[in-house]
Amino acid sequence: MTLPELAIQKRAVTYFVGVLLVFGGVGSFFSLGWLEDPEFTVKTAAIITPYPGASPEEVELEVTDPLEQALQELPQLDELYSISRAGLSIIRVDIKSEYFADRLPQVWDEMRSKIDDAKPLLPPGAGEPEIADDFGFVYGFLMAMTSSGFTYAEMEKFAKHLKKELSVVSGVSRVTLWGVQDRVVYIDASQQQLSQLGLTPADLSLTLGQQNMVIDAGSIDSQVQRFRLTPTGAFTTPEEIGELTFAANLASTAGRLAEQAAGDTLAPGSKSSRFRQLIKLKDVATVQPGYLQPPRAIMRHNGKPSIAIALSSVAGANIVEVGRRVDKRLDQLIQDLPVGIEVRKISWQSEIVDTSIKDFMINLLEALAIVLVVLTVPMGWRMGLIIGSGLLFTILGTFIFMAVFGIDLHRMSLGAIVIALGMMVDNSIVVADGFVVRLQRRMERKKAAIESASLPSFSLLGATIIAVLAFYPIFASLDDAGEYCADLFTVVGISLLLSWIVSMTFTPLQCLDLLPSPETDQQGDSYGGRFYDGFRKLLRFSIRARFPFFGSLVGLLAVAMFAFTGLPQQFFPDSARAQFLVDYWAPEGTRIQTVSDDLKAIEARIMEDERVESVSTFIGQGPPRFYLPVDSEFPYETYANIVVNTKTGDDVSPVVADLERWMNENVSQALTRVRPYGLGPSDTWKFEVRFSGPQEADLVVLRELGDQGKAILEGTPLAKEIRTDMRNRVRRLEIAYNDARARWANVSRVALAESTKRAYDGLDVGLYREGDNLIPIKLRLVEEERNNLGAIDVLQISSPLASDTVPLSQVTDEVGFKWEDPIIIRYQRRRANTVQASPNGVTFPTMRAAVVEEFEKIELPPGYELFWDGESKSTLDAQKSLIPGVIPAVVVILFIIVYLFNAFRSPTIIILAIPFIFIGIVPALLATQVPFGFVALLGAMSLAGMMIKNSIGTVEEYQPNLVITPIPNPAWRYRSKSRSSSRGGQERPDEARCGAVLISPSCW
Repeated sequence: MTLPELAIQKRAVTYFVGVLLVFGGVGSFFSLGWLEDPEFTVKTAAIITPYPGASPEEVELEVTDPLEQALQELPQLDELYSISRAGLSIIRVDIKSEYFADRLPQVWDEMRSKIDDAKPLLPPGAGEPEIADDFGFVYGFLMAMTSSGFTYAEMEKFAKHLKKELSVVSGVSRVTLWGVQDRVVYIDASQQQLSQLGLTPADLSLTLGQQNMVIDAGSIDSQVQRFRLTPTGAFTTPEEIGELTFAANLASTAGRLAEQAAGDTLAPGSKSSRFRQLIKLKDVATVQPGYLQPPRAIMRHNGKPSIAIALSSVAGANIVEVGRRVDKRLDQLIQDLPVGIEVRKISWQSEIVDTSIKDFMINLLEALAIVLVVLTVPMGWRMGLIIGSGLLFTILGTFIFMAVFGIDLHRMSLGAIVIALGMMVDNSIVVADGFVVRLQRRMERKKAAIESASLPSFSLLGATIIAVLAFYPIFASLDDAGEYCADLFTVVGISLLLSWIVSMTFTPLQCLDLLPSPETDQQGDSYGGRFYDGFRKLLRFSIRARFPFFGSLVGLLAVAMFAFTGLPQQFFPDSARAQFLVDYWAPEGTRIQTVSDDLKAIEARIMEDERVESVSTFIGQGPPRFYLPVDSEFPYETYANIVVNTKTGDDVSPVVADLERWMNENVSQALTRVRPYGLGPSDTWKFEVRFSGPQEADLVVLRELGDQGKAILEGTPLAKEIRTDMRNRVRRLEIAYNDARARWANVSRVALAESTKRAYDGLDVGLYREGDNLIPIKLRLVEEERNNLGAIDVLQISSPLASDTVPLSQVTDEVGFKWEDPIIIRYQRRRANTVQASPNGVTFPTMRAAVVEEFEKIELPPGYELFWDGESKSTLDAQKSLIPGVIPAVVVILFIIVYLFNAFRSPTIIILAIPFIFIGIVPALLATQVPFGFVALLGAMSLAGMMIKNSIGTVEEYQPNLVITPIPNPAWRYRSKSRSSSRGGQERPDEARCGAVLISPSCW
């Protein structure tokens, strides 16, 4: 019993399954996870290791290199990229693309083991390597807290309260704060005054440390009870630090005068004594609680100091439902905040996803309406209802299987349904149309219903599988782009196979119940009317002039392929988010406070634009990753990122253009970049050319190669925002330590370094406890002495080995400026310098084509290489990753076609027809100026699958053994090949009566 026959025989069961599909599909739709983008794995980890005081070269050779040697042993390793800066090593580890989310935890465990093995190789003074293996963690909800009339400490307190409360909301996995300033207690003292009092930093550190230390005073027994002893004296407020007393050793003359005043006299010939006196710290220094200077990061929202609160949802959760719960709880918490504390949203993924889903539903309903109208007008409302209901059953069934397989609703899965929408109706149309044709030939209704579905079932199944296999290369790809689009194949496969099942079950049953039989005995004409008559004439002309017609098609294909080379190309298009980014790179060596001040003018300009909703500024490093395709920048004092929200998505492009033009004219002190968000896996810099050399390559040579690359880009108008990742050289203040003189003064290099650090940055001399916070107490010089660079020669250097201090000039030869490279980049353990830029008004391929020859002509010294990175590498990797899937897909497709026809000529015809799709693709892309990239490639693959599917039906009708036998008509006279001659002088009145496609040879 065939499937159509079973569906008709079990009529009640079939309709009951249809009811289950409706309710199950609707329920599944609302149970699916709703996301903005599919969850693709960011196969990157960062290893951050501090090495305070070390130069970039020392960091590279003593920290970065041994860690990279250990990481190189990982078999899963793909690429190593490292940044060595003064006092800090940052290594980025990229894992091979075939390791998806289910295998990555094991990889990270092995990586941690390798790092642990390398820790003994690190030099003394190097910190513990911090491993961040959640580099791709996304905070879908990002908001900013600002205040008016409150201190920063009070705002921080409220932010921490919100963090605690929001972390317990159902569906929230992590809450973090960004931009919280490090609290410290500064003791500002004059070195002259400390010297006069005989106080040393060691005295202050010892006294402060012991005063506020948590100590165990023991316990005491008293009869049957035991009491714990707790001495008081710990600091409870910062002001109490100033009340701390020290024993000051006054100078000898002062000691003598004090002794004389007390009635004591020195023995003749005795040395002068010292007079010890207890003084309070506040009498000789200023104690002020504050925040670490310079700050590590600064944040502002709409020009006001702020703290970012970032939330993420649990994996697979319905982001819209999580957003509603967060909104509800947030509204309750905001009501309890005092007036002046405001919370504003920066990025709210649930709102973006909710809008996307609603837009999809509108598009889906519009598509259903279009199908119904298109089918109803020529075929009647009953036929439109049958095909439309079959389409609805297919979509709802797809939602059920998506829930079963754990596929969320996101950009790719929804796009797959839209792509498959046009192919879903094909099977049902063939079955329904076959039923009408058979009824017009007076076939019994039930037999007509069964035969209309069962006879073409195998060919329709083969064509459907072929359409699905067109997307298999994407599913088989191991690249990030393949993982991002993997659900496309799965959802298309589910929907198209379901459409075939629906056409074999529901469609023949509905045809049997809804379509009436012909009212007369006259044989109906399914292909009558003006449209078919006109198409018939065009087709007859094309067949008669087949050689000129085919030649013209080949010519159009040649023109299309030539025009294809002029199409703009792009790896992934820009996102439609109502948001864009502004990057700000000040010259290396610029203070973070200066960067913050410079950005205020840019913020004011952006906020003046009526199309802008809000402006959020992140200084010192990139914001928390709140959009998966965009990487956050590593910490740089000279870097800032501005997130601009516009009122609508259509405002992004004009605002970006206006702001970019203004910044080019008014911001000359830094490199700036205005860019919209990318869609899918994207590169931070589209244009990247990396020059690499040996492990200890000459940095001067690398910089010269980078300068040559910059000169090439500066010579073309197609490039903008040109830079190298080595950045500019900077000056350092070098203190020439004299070992011999320092030994006489008992001053070591460590003592010298501690003295200069204490004088300017501040040296930790104790801890102040405030609740669960441990706040460091730092001793430093007063502001006047800290900012007096010319007085560094007379800076007093103290040593634990000596009671007196000596000026810095006594233990040094000179103090002068020296140039150095602030950043040493390594790629695959080789020193490198990368030229980076952005396309200016063109796509990346156009820009690259304009300069590629000049870059290839650069003469490289022996051992040096040039490597194309950025979008060039990403595109090439994505294309290569499709090859493993293309081969089996093509083999299976060819096998199915050959098996369907049991011949080679028909499959050859079908395959040769595929390239002609570009006759339609290229003009459409040229007219709309839509770049041909990875997403457009998906559309072309879909169109190729549809072309094969339709060609199978057409060629199948052409086969003589498959053509339905026409009903004899004695009035017919078959026309010869010559249009002017005929048998019996009569022409066949209607070629369509043969019941086959017009190109069938039996019609002639």
